[in-house]
Amino acid sequence: MSGIRIPVEGIDGSGTAHATSLLAPNPSPMTLDGTNTWVIGRAETVLVVDPGPDDDAHLRRVADHLAERRVVAVLLTHGHHDHSGGARTFAEMVNAPVRALDPSHRLGGEGLADGDVIDLDGLEVRVVGTPGHSFDSLCFWLPEDRAMLTGDTILGRGTTVIAPDGDLADYLRSLDQLRAGAEILEAEALLPGHGPVLPDPVGVLDGYIAHRRLRLDQIRQAIRDGARDARQIVEIVYAEVDPALWPAAEMSVAAQLDYLKSL
Repeated sequence: MSGIRIPVEGIDGSGTAHATSLLAPNPSPMTLDGTNTWVIGRAETVLVVDPGPDDDAHLRRVADHLAERRVVAVLLTHGHHDHSGGARTFAEMVNAPVRALDPSHRLGGEGLADGDVIDLDGLEVRVVGTPGHSFDSLCFWLPEDRAMLTGDTILGRGTTVIAPDGDLADYLRSLDQLRAGAEILEAEALLPGHGPVLPDPVGVLDGYIAHRRLRLDQIRQAIRDGARDARQIVEIVYAEVDPALWPAAEMSVAAQLDYLKSL
């Protein structure tokens, strides 16, 4: 069972029986409260997922937190800087390799791919390929906790953008895959890269899928109403969204337009 922990004071320290979040101090409209650096393990050896940005204080805090434990590897959900920027520095601090799907973010040679299984003193971590937000996005399934680390594929609040290195068709397939898996595996928690732990995986994924379908319908209608480019579509479809987030919305609209053209 997951044994979800949600501290009263906030996200830092939240997680499940074998996964704990250490919150990086990089809050913003895009990163929400900051990046969740996840520590996975139950004994003397651990994995660290997404060390976060290259912030010396945060990286040292994570290393100090694990002073009595050995970091077997650093794993990346994807290569965006707010997740991976500090990976090399942290890996050198703790003398561990960095494993990622994208070879450009690896340190030590060994990568990660869909279907890989990491055995950590009997605690399994299963790699799930979930391209879409970015081309190299991965999720990590912890069977013993019935919990999925989702990086930016699923956020603790709101919905994710489709980055320029992502693809909406891939993302929709990834959401469908995660939704099916959450039901079959009886998932109890989603552990996102930003924001709080989510205790209703099936409900959250249903909401994400419905939201994406609604946005596509809204974009189709905006085009019928005369919108001629991504910016005009954003002004119509995302009118209720903080204008500070409109540049990110334009990225998603561009991905949605590419998707609609491909149908």
